[in-house]
Amino acid sequence: MHEEITIPELTEVVARVTALLGPREGSVVQLEGGITNRNFRVNFGGTDYVVRLPGKRTEMLGIDRTAECIANKAAAGLGIAPNVAAMFEEPPCLVTFFVNGREMSAEELRRPDVLAEIGGDLRRFHDSGTELPTGFDSFRLVEEYAESGREHGSEPPEGYDEALETAHAIEKAVRDRPTHELVPAHNDLLTANFLRDSDHIQLIDWEYAGMGDRWFDLGNFAVNNELNDEQEVQLLEAYFGEPPDERLRATLKLFRFMSDFREAMWGVVQRGVSELDFDYDEYTRKHFDRLREARQDPRFDGWIEAARG
Repeated sequence: MHEEITIPELTEVVARVTALLGPREGSVVQLEGGITNRNFRVNFGGTDYVVRLPGKRTEMLGIDRTAECIANKAAAGLGIAPNVAAMFEEPPCLVTFFVNGREMSAEELRRPDVLAEIGGDLRRFHDSGTELPTGFDSFRLVEEYAESGREHGSEPPEGYDEALETAHAIEKAVRDRPTHELVPAHNDLLTANFLRDSDHIQLIDWEYAGMGDRWFDLGNFAVNNELNDEQEVQLLEAYFGEPPDERLRATLKLFRFMSDFREAMWGVVQRGVSELDFDYDEYTRKHFDRLREARQDPRFDGWIEAARG
């Protein structure tokens, strides 16, 4: 038996959802793994749902809850995300159907058949024509996160200025190049956000969704799941429908860097404002160390040149 969870805003949300979806059955179970929000599994009317309460000051992270809901619904329509059951502004929460599946591992996500499925799913969402009311620009976000962190007593790590200089070089290289038009994007393709149900891969946690560069999704997935060169080619071929040329391969490498830069600076903000029990210092160090290692690759400057086309 689970101990009953008593959080005032959760109690209010459960009461409101009960009026929509039916009486609550059983205990409220807190789900593990969230590093931004608090997530709970609740049964209403005989069906399991996930109720999510946003973390403290998540608007500082560039999160737009309306965009999240629109993106989640659009992805559900494509069969690649759980359906949205309800959304409230006060107290803020999102309720989605619980995915009766299993967590996927990075090793599984690197398999050729899985890369083919994910590449196709991302392309379908990017090309869906979904219009989101907010943008996601990784080049501006790292600067905004640095400012927000400083305002809350959390300084960027040593090497931030050098990383920002590299980010500006990448931005200049890809600006106005083909395939960089704004599209609806997920922007948070961590391993934990992929679940396998009986038939398909389900992608959860759409809170960072916004109109952005498709390459951020591709680089974000590649670096977070530690794809090697061959696996990157497989992902790009599944996404574009043909073997990638040098420019496409180089662009993916550059957006792996931007993904880690954004994750590191996200950690800078969170260690200043979050109330969750999570080691944001270690999270920041991990991603900053990885982007430094990427920048030291002797091929990096060549990737910037290749991305220019």
